[in-house]
Amino acid sequence: MDFQLMLAPMEKCTDAPFRTLCHKNGADLTFTEIARVANLARLKKGELEKISVPDSTPTQIQLAGSKLEEYEKFLSGFKPSEGFQGFNLNLGCSSPEFLRQGIGAAMIKRVSRTSEIVKLIGKHGFDCSVKLRLGLNDYEKKKRAYLNLISNVDASFFVVHARTAEQTLTDRADFSIYKKCVETGKKIVANGDIKSKEQIAELKKSGLYGAMIGRAAMDNPEIFRELRID
Repeated sequence: MDFQLMLAPMEKCTDAPFRTLCHKNGADLTFTEIARVANLARLKKGELEKISVPDSTPTQIQLAGSKLEEYEKFLSGFKPSEGFQGFNLNLGCSSPEFLRQGIGAAMIKRVSRTSEIVKLIGKHGFDCSVKLRLGLNDYEKKKRAYLNLISNVDASFFVVHARTAEQTLTDRADFSIYKKCVETGKKIVANGDIKSKEQIAELKKSGLYGAMIGRAAMDNPEIFRELRID
């Protein structure tokens, strides 16, 4: 399969019209904003609107949550639409609220629970990918918490945001970590500060499955077409 270019999930940005615009400009796969499984299980209207995939734009629905019973309740009533391409687990959100509740980036060390969620989603017949950071902090990064999770979870692919949860977008993404990620034998998608053809060429050469682009696409939705390398 060709090197995949993906639109990152972004709060208050990646709604259906923007996803479709990016897909028309070369994004192979798009993602919804984060939806809380706890709210989806309770059929909360605002959360259900977040995961609406109203057209054929290839879209994964991004979920955040840790309780298996909430996933089971939500998945039991879920009916996929035409553009739906599976679910994506959010293990990257670093908001204090998420971390306090033990979800988002706080789940990077919860390998067994993440594996159980991926298997549960698979049991319902749906693909599941995982988006994660390198750990909550530099200590977890050095301990390679991200590699432990990638090695022990059977997801369809892993989007690795090359920063810790402690870091901000002003901190440089650490592309050096991708070599070890690729060596796990899993499909790895790079994420963080990607905006040039030169970067894409290097990532492709490194054996990555794809690249995910966020902020650069907000400024220029045509970037996917511009970065395409034959």
